[in-house]
Amino acid sequence: MDLSTQYLGFDLATPVIPGASPMCRDLTTVKALEDAGAPMIVMHSVFQEQLELEQAAVNESLDLGLDSFPEASSYLPDPVEFKLGADEYLELIGRLKKSVSIPVIASINGRSEGWWVEYARLIQQAGADGLELNIYNPVMDIHVSSFELERETLDLVAQVRKSVKLPLAVKLLPGYTAFGNFARQLAEIGIDALVLFNRLFQPDFDIERLVLRREMVRSSSDELLPRLSAVAALAGEVDCDLAVSGGVHQAEDVVKATMAGANAVQMVTALMSYGPLHLEEIHDELASWLEAHQYESLSQARGILSLRKSQDRAAFERTSYMQILHSWERT
Repeated sequence: MDLSTQYLGFDLATPVIPGASPMCRDLTTVKALEDAGAPMIVMHSVFQEQLELEQAAVNESLDLGLDSFPEASSYLPDPVEFKLGADEYLELIGRLKKSVSIPVIASINGRSEGWWVEYARLIQQAGADGLELNIYNPVMDIHVSSFELERETLDLVAQVRKSVKLPLAVKLLPGYTAFGNFARQLAEIGIDALVLFNRLFQPDFDIERLVLRREMVRSSSDELLPRLSAVAALAGEVDCDLAVSGGVHQAEDVVKATMAGANAVQMVTALMSYGPLHLEEIHDELASWLEAHQYESLSQARGILSLRKSQDRAAFERTSYMQILHSWERT
């Protein structure tokens, strides 16, 4: 069965991509993912705040040591040669490129435009095959408007696009007011793909200790639904590839995402739970499903349930909402 697709300008044997996660830090795991059929790997994000904290800690230790006694200069490393988190991430790109033959996509998450641009250039120089901008910008300030938020995001993406020639994906949070229009504007900047969606991590409340709890909650297939709707609305309407991230656990999820119009899906939780060989199971089940439903290739199913091609546009609109509520009242 032909499971091939095109994403970020690459011809991929399958659409199931290991998404951004700690898995990429271990070369053995990445190699196992490639052997199991991973067509591409997305590295974990490097965060501007993380690198700034590490830089501050190094500067403090260097200043402290140099001020303590003259012999310090004999054992303290030169600041230029000190291996910071930024350097380690760039070096990891090189190690991954030497270890596997599949495309390696770096990921960055910043808060200031200049940092995005500077680090994107470093990633390009390090030899990454592409770059994913992980834009995580939940706004808690009631004085910031949706227009301001979107304008800032469009400006920084435009600056990165001008600064690097790498294939460029933009990973977004859900919740933009007029999402379709915003996605169209991003595509017009010249990005190569939209990744929908980043997961919004929200702290729980500890009502006994009166503190916030920050816990990683693993995803489930239930999270797929809003991503299907967003991709279905954009498929064929924006000039870039579309990828689903979040809620992809089984072959049926891949089929749904493809029928909505996705070029690729990113899988994390399922691979971290079951290991790289889970990819082989997904591919076998996907091929079996397509054959059983008389598809000759995965591409034949792409977009057939998108809004553009749907015979039931009301299913995406207000009529469906009304019908669901009425059916619930009758049960």
